[in-house]
This record gives sequence, structure tokens and C-alpha cells, in this order.
Amino acid sequence: MNPREHQWKPNVTVAAVIEHDGRFLLVEEDTRYGIRYNQPAGHLEDGESLIEAVIRETLEESARDFTPNALLGIYQHAHPGDGVTYLRFAFTGTVSEPRPGLQLDAGIRRALWMSAGEIRACADRHRSPLLQRCVDDHLAGQRYPLQAIHHFDRNPA
Repeated sequence: MNPREHQWKPNVTVAAVIEHDGRFLLVEEDTRYGIRYNQPAGHLEDGESLIEAVIRETLEESARDFTPNALLGIYQHAHPGDGVTYLRFAFTGTVSEPRPGLQLDAGIRRALWMSAGEIRACADRHRSPLLQRCVDDHLAGQRYPLQAIHHFDRNPA
């Protein structure tokens, strides 16, 4: 039996951690565990770079264009409900005003701005502990250059 057939692989996700005037951009979303808060985030798609993924996910979930300026961190989390492991690449940056008429992804109720205190006060409604950890790391000034990330296309030009 080929050992690669049973190789475990985490779900790779990206997240945008955006602070403006002391408030963080979050999304309120429907999950199987009820309504939860999260940063604009989602799964890396086949052939996509991490930077492309976080720009796309932020637009789909908040209707805002995201400009990443640093890697905040890389986070590994095993969800206690289903045991699925997520490997999250979180980025900091800036966003535009919402694009008028752009519909949010299915399951996203709204995008909203919350202070760090408001985020901490609703911890029971966080999608995962990664939300708070990313806010804390952002406030602590943790940043890594985007040049630390290298994307190699399967079919380079």
C-alpha cells in the first residue's frame, strides 16, 4: 500500500486582519454551530497563491478590496467539534470602502467593525480561537514581510 494514499493534510485557509481607527473588520456568518464572528477568511483554492486567496476571500465576504501589507502569522488549529485541522495564514493590510451592489458570499450575514474590547466580550460567538489570537498578535505589533512567502506556479510562463 502506498503511504501517500493515507497522508494526512490540513485545510489551508487565509484570513485578513484589518484594523482601522481602533476597530477590526469582522464578518458575521452562519455556521453549523450557529451565528459566529470571524475575520474575512476562507480556503485556499487550487492554483491560487496565498495573497490571491486572501484578497479574493476578503472581497467575497466583505465587498471590500484588500491590500495586504504584512503576514501576521501562521496558525494551526484542530477544531474540537469535528477534529478537522486548519492551517491559517493571516495577513494584515487595508481595505477600500465597500463596493456598491456586490453581494456577500452565501452564509455571510454582514461585515462589521468591532473594537478589540467588543471582540473579547463576545468570545462565545467566535468561529474559532484564531479570531482573538490574530487580534492580539496584531495589537502586539507582530508582522512578517510578505517577501517571506513564495508562490511557484505549476506552469510558469
